[in-house]
Amino acid sequence: MERVTSKTGEAGQTKPQAVAALTIAGSDSGGGAGIQADLKTFSALGVFGCSAITALTAQNTRAVTRVEAAAPGMIAAQIAAVLDDIEIGAIKIGMLATVAVIEEVTAALDGYQGPIVLDPVMVAKSGDALLATDAIDALTTLLLPRATVLTPNLPEAARILGVEEAANEAEALDQGRKLCELGAKAVLMKGGHGTGDVCVDRLVSKDSVVDFSAPRIVTQNTHGTGCTLSSAIAAELAKGRALPQAVGHAHSWLHAAIKAADQINIGQGHGPVHHFHAVWS
Repeated sequence: MERVTSKTGEAGQTKPQAVAALTIAGSDSGGGAGIQADLKTFSALGVFGCSAITALTAQNTRAVTRVEAAAPGMIAAQIAAVLDDIEIGAIKIGMLATVAVIEEVTAALDGYQGPIVLDPVMVAKSGDALLATDAIDALTTLLLPRATVLTPNLPEAARILGVEEAANEAEALDQGRKLCELGAKAVLMKGGHGTGDVCVDRLVSKDSVVDFSAPRIVTQNTHGTGCTLSSAIAAELAKGRALPQAVGHAHSWLHAAIKAADQINIGQGHGPVHHFHAVWS
């Protein structure tokens, strides 16, 4: 999909403007998650990707060995630089790490009216913490009410609510509704941490519940699935799709990326999904 801008070419004709999306997240040096996964996803889905890096991580497919938050003011400066110049169709927010970062991002987005996908990144696939415990309240009170859709996995949903992880679909649905009550317009309760042969992602809003299901794939190469799904939803929202359609397209595309993950065989731990499964031969 293209937008038309007033810019003109040599012949005086208007030039098409690509759809663009912004990711606000941490950098993954291993390339499988975070900013790197988001930008790969945007590109694979035909969306121009912009970024604001909230933190640097030293990590690979096995572990996170160091995390450093961006300098105060730098995150806001990156966001302002993008929004002042580029028409952003949607924003995905990922790793935020600390209360200070959450406060800075919240202030920087004041006035932005487009859709926001909030992925409450708390723990890396390796088990390493990516969000300070005292930052959960700030995330809930400051950014969750701004979210067009919140995309927690089952452990993240439970931590936000301060309850035990959902043990079945009924409990997951109840937690999704409670997260909506906290201010999110919609919540996608992801089923990747569930059990059974079918993985169900459940989109919960005040007025509806929509399920997206796919056969569960047995693979250890699932690093970055949460980042990838949330950025895929943002890409589809930037194109102008309604939320249920955006989630459905992103869900199907991620399933194919997981199915193809073993083809690229990256690293010795939890390898990444194959973002370019539809592009690479």
